[in-house]
Amino acid sequence: MSDDESGPGTDGARDEASTRSGSEKQDSATGSRVPGDTGASGVSEPGSQEAGERADTGMSKEKQGSFWKELPILIVIALVLAFVIRTWVMQAFYIPSTSMENTLLVGDKVLVNKVVYQIRDIERGEVIVFNGGGSWDDPNTVQIPEPTNPLSRGFTWVQQQLGAAPTGKEYIKRVIGLPGDVVECCDEQMRVTVNGVPLEEEDYLYPGSVASHAEFGPIEVPEGHLWLLGDNRAISSDSRLNQDNPGGGAVPIDHVVGRAFVIIWPLEQVGGLGIPETFARIEEQAG
Repeated sequence: MSDDESGPGTDGARDEASTRSGSEKQDSATGSRVPGDTGASGVSEPGSQEAGERADTGMSKEKQGSFWKELPILIVIALVLAFVIRTWVMQAFYIPSTSMENTLLVGDKVLVNKVVYQIRDIERGEVIVFNGGGSWDDPNTVQIPEPTNPLSRGFTWVQQQLGAAPTGKEYIKRVIGLPGDVVECCDEQMRVTVNGVPLEEEDYLYPGSVASHAEFGPIEVPEGHLWLLGDNRAISSDSRLNQDNPGGGAVPIDHVVGRAFVIIWPLEQVGGLGIPETFARIEEQAG
C-alpha cells in the first residue's frame, strides 16, 4: 500500500486525538484515561486555611472593638430616652404614707401618666400626684434624709426615678372637687357632698372610716384649683386640714404632676386605679 493510501487515515486519527480536551490523559502503562489537571486542588492548602482563620479572627476582634466603642453612645441614648420619658411622659412613684389606705399601701409603686392632662381636663374621683409646696404640707409624708456623699445621692436619685424610694416632695390624693364645685361635709347621713350630690364612698374609703372627721364647707373651689382628700380620712392631712393655708385648702392645678392610673408593685396589689361610680352621679345631676 502506498504512502498516499495509508497516510491520511493515520494522520486523521492522530489529529483527532490531539484535539480532544486536555482534561483526560492516557496512562502510558495501562492505556486508561486519568483526569487531567483542573488547575485547583480538591483540598485547601494549609497556608490558605491559616490565612482564612486569621482573617476571621481579625474580623471578630474588629466587631468586638466596634461594640465597646459604640457602648457609651448607646448608654447615653438610653439615659436621654429615660429622662425624656420620666420628665414628660410617665414616671413611677413610691407610696410613703398611710393616707390613701386601703387603696394604696405603704411601699406600693404606681405609674403616673404625665401626658393625660395635656390632652383632657382632670376628672373627679381620679387619684393624682401633685406638689403641695405653697399650698399645704402633709405631716404624714416621709421626710427623706439628705445623703451624706455623692455616691449615696446618686443611688438614692436612681431609686426615686424608678419609684423604689419616696421623693419627699410629691403627694398623692383623690380629686373630690373641681374649680367652681361646692364641697361640703356632712349631710344628714354624714356624707361628703359635691354640688349637693352626696358621695357613696364605702368602696374606697379605709374600712370603718367615716367621710370626714372634721366638718367643712360649704366651700366653693377656687378657679384653677382642686379639692383633694385622702381615702384614709382619719389620718390624711388634706384639703380639710389646710384651709388656713394659701388656696384655702385647695391645690393649684398647675401643681399637678399627673394621674396615678395603675399599681405596678407588689404583684398582689397590681391593678388599675379607676374612677369610683359614685362620681358619675355628679355629672348626671349637672346634666
